[in-house]
Amino acid sequence: MLARGVLYVMVGMLALRVAFGDSGAQEADRQGALQELAETSLGSLLIWAVGIGFVCMTLWRLSEAVFGAAGPDGGEPMKRLASACRTVFYAAVAFSVLSFAMGGGGRSGDEQSRDVTAKALDVPAGQWLVGAAGLGIAVAGVVIAVQAARCSFREDLAMSGASEGWRKAVDFLGVAGGLARGVVFAAAGGFVLYAAVRYDPAQAKGIDDTLRSFTRTAAGPGLLVVVAVGLVLFGLFSWAMARWCKV
Repeated sequence: MLARGVLYVMVGMLALRVAFGDSGAQEADRQGALQELAETSLGSLLIWAVGIGFVCMTLWRLSEAVFGAAGPDGGEPMKRLASACRTVFYAAVAFSVLSFAMGGGGRSGDEQSRDVTAKALDVPAGQWLVGAAGLGIAVAGVVIAVQAARCSFREDLAMSGASEGWRKAVDFLGVAGGLARGVVFAAAGGFVLYAAVRYDPAQAKGIDDTLRSFTRTAAGPGLLVVVAVGLVLFGLFSWAMARWCKV
């Protein structure tokens, strides 16, 4: 959870710099965040720490898929399936971070997204597979946003000993951060779906291109500022989860 929080806070900060016209900002995605870490005095150590953190997250989600999550309904099939999906997702993130730590992080997230989409479109029924993947990511984003708005995260928290002020603060971070995260996932999935419909991998966007696309809406850079702040808040929420999460 600490590792996840680091990446979201840094991606949010990079997105803010993009929104305010900082031409020298790194790409507002995982690769850009890792590059920012690499330029600090403890860069290598921090990147390895984040990578190990995501390995731990992967193993934890795997344990939930196998043995069930915390809580009376943690062993239900849908809960286990969700944990299995999270295991795959965090395994991919861990692999990406550790690859960067070992010097293999040359390509941007946007380039990787387009390359993967292009390869997937070339396989039999590739257009349908890419479309299904895009739809799945978009639906996941909507689910994330709805769950955040409903404060569903409360069932994963053990805050019985926390003050009312802390509870309200965590609620705010969870709702605002979860909504922003859901919007980004939904938009990224929408672009992948559009790439499938057009049979054009160039239409697929990574997180950086997805965030930058918000500046081209009617709301202009202001929408990106709102989403970027939300991503920072989700990073802070991840740190709160590290303190109060039921495990």
